[in-house]
Amino acid sequence: METIFFYLVALVTVVSGYLVVRCQSPVNSGLALVNTFFCLAIFYVMLYAPFMAAIQVIVYAGAIMVLILFVIMLLNLGTEARKRYTHGVVWAAIASLLVLLNLVFFVKRGRVTGAEGDITSSLIMTEGHTELIGKALYTDFLLPFEIASVLLLVAIVGAVVLAKKDV
Repeated sequence: METIFFYLVALVTVVSGYLVVRCQSPVNSGLALVNTFFCLAIFYVMLYAPFMAAIQVIVYAGAIMVLILFVIMLLNLGTEARKRYTHGVVWAAIASLLVLLNLVFFVKRGRVTGAEGDITSSLIMTEGHTELIGKALYTDFLLPFEIASVLLLVAIVGAVVLAKKDV
């Protein structure tokens, strides 16, 4: 039953990803991207990572896609974007096919190393995903976390300064 569900969700994900690229309207393309994000969250749940699924839905499908859809609707890119990018579809399809063939080649010839890290599946089941992520984020990776927060603060201040110049 799980295999059938996996293939069904995989089919919906691939079709949604295809619709992101092929939709004529940018709003429809954005909505197809939201559907793709929800399908990826389902994959996280199937991999026993409910925290990552929740983050996928909240951050990507929620906040970022709402911002992207508002920008698309405010800029009204409907007819302008349709005329501009139709000539590159053939080249994009050829490049995508080459990347896919390259990926299949390397996956078929590759081997699993069998190397394990410090975090095993039994440790994940006993402590939980959220606690392990929190411990790693606030102990081992505290400096990169703080640097990322300062960079985001600088970006927000820069956006406000640039927006105030236009007003």
